[in-house]
Amino acid sequence: MGEKKGGTKITIIGAGNVGATIAYTFAVSGTCSDVVLIDINKEKAKGEAMDIRQGVSFSHNVEVIDGTYEDAAGSDIIVVTLGLARKPGQTRLDLAQANVNIIKNVMPQVAKASPDAIYVVVSNPVDIITYTILKCTDLKPNQVIGSGTALDTSRLRSSVADHTGLSPSSIHAYVLGEHGDTSMIPWSLTNIAGEGVDEYCKAQDHVDIDKEEIIEEVRKAGSEVIKRKGATFYAIALTVNKICDNILRDAKNIMTVSYLINDKYGINDICLSLPAVIGSHGIEREVTPTMTDDEVEKLQASAAALRKVIDQIEF
Repeated sequence: MGEKKGGTKITIIGAGNVGATIAYTFAVSGTCSDVVLIDINKEKAKGEAMDIRQGVSFSHNVEVIDGTYEDAAGSDIIVVTLGLARKPGQTRLDLAQANVNIIKNVMPQVAKASPDAIYVVVSNPVDIITYTILKCTDLKPNQVIGSGTALDTSRLRSSVADHTGLSPSSIHAYVLGEHGDTSMIPWSLTNIAGEGVDEYCKAQDHVDIDKEEIIEEVRKAGSEVIKRKGATFYAIALTVNKICDNILRDAKNIMTVSYLINDKYGINDICLSLPAVIGSHGIEREVTPTMTDDEVEKLQASAAALRKVIDQIEF
């Protein structure tokens, strides 16, 4: 059932809003040839797979099926969306222990079925869950990538683009650290056409960017959506699609994703987001740009907040 037909295969663990939307995005984009949806609620996984599959004659020829953990065998990528979703007013870190327990139970089975796949982790709190997967399996650090601040970075670029009247793809900017309340923006690395954002605004007679307002906007973006519609799934699905596309094409694109950090900016043994080169081996290379002392302190504070949660969790 889980056999792929010579193309590329992605298995999605968890067929809730996020998992199903990611599967749909793969089908619409033609990202891979085979998608397997696995959920503890087998009927839900089957229903989602049927619904997408019935429309693929108008899209790309993508085989979409439901399956069991064993059907993850032979996957190029495993997308992990397991766990409870964030509720209105809840932080990502509030979810930690409950979702860690689910991950500890399921992921060793999945990793055994598919030891060579690249794992893209979406479950929240994503930095803690990425770390947990490395703790409870024999997967190598380059194989396990949290979606991390890739989406926050997209939100930041959109925000700066709105302010400057440009396309987000013309904005070079990053959100680093925790995917959550302690994320930080290294403004010294933000540039437009090779110029710092302040210099660009000055040269173009733009009003200066309100940096505090932008970081608040970026941090609260997910909560604002959850408050209004109960969940977030479209933007994260597009983010995961981009990460997976970079892996399958061996694109060597730099993205801000969560991975195991050691000896970087005085941070050790924790997963958080820094720029990394993404290709067919997952994390191909780590990128550690030079930041100001103040920015490094903010990144270290983000790591400390994550460490505090990790120290309270039973792995």
